[in-house]
Amino acid sequence: MGKGLSQITFDFAPAEEEEIIPVAPPTAVKEEEAVIKEEAPERTVIENTVTTGKRGRKSLKEIALHADLLQIPEDDILFKKQYYSIGAVAGMFRENQSLIRYWETEFDILKPRKNRKGDRFFRPVDIKNLVMIYDLLRRRKFTIEGAKDFLKNNKKAEEKFGMIQSLEKMKGFLLELKANL
Repeated sequence: MGKGLSQITFDFAPAEEEEIIPVAPPTAVKEEEAVIKEEAPERTVIENTVTTGKRGRKSLKEIALHADLLQIPEDDILFKKQYYSIGAVAGMFRENQSLIRYWETEFDILKPRKNRKGDRFFRPVDIKNLVMIYDLLRRRKFTIEGAKDFLKNNKKAEEKFGMIQSLEKMKGFLLELKANL
């Protein structure tokens, strides 16, 4: 009963890199925080939004930054597989699976196959339609209702979108060629 109680302190701040920062007296912690604050501005905005697991909606600025960073494979590679899981599709678009499921309920052109368990499997055609929906919502800033009306009223929207995509690829090629000169 003669022992006194001692206080234990914990530091719950997330580590910037995968290094363990030992708990030290308050003066040493202030020096380490200063080092971390000096390293933090070196990161770019894209790395910061990807690495942090921020909950909730993304800001319009973050959405605009990621709108052009789709990781959709070329058609010949895309059509090698018959089905893609919802996790793989969400990874291609850098979006949450819940958003892909929501778009499935809102847009009639998305009809992924479901197994008995209820898992969704997207065909390459569904992924192409998702690219068109993503372009309307994220890059061209349509509302969901506006995108539905656009797809309903423009029956040749897929052909126009395909032409736009091919022109953007040519533009990217020419810009790359110009940069190499």
